[in-house]
Amino acid sequence: MNRVAHTTGIESFWAMLKRGYEGFYRQMSPKHVSRYVTKVTARHNARNFDTFVQARTLARGVGVERLRYIDLVAGS
Repeated sequence: MNRVAHTTGIESFWAMLKRGYEGFYRQMSPKHVSRYVTKVTARHNARNFDTFVQARTLARGVGVERLRYIDLVAGS
């Protein structure tokens, strides 16, 4: 499949990231900004799937990897 990048796509992505920052996260630690971007990237890539496909994908990813608080705050 040949995909062409458009400025509309990146504007949509940045709008989602900005909404997440202003509406939900309120503060993004520079240490963990890559995690926020990865989460928004996954949502952005799944936005055109129907609800069932999104739910199935989410269910498959639940419990795959445990992230303990101590691992989150103790270094990169």
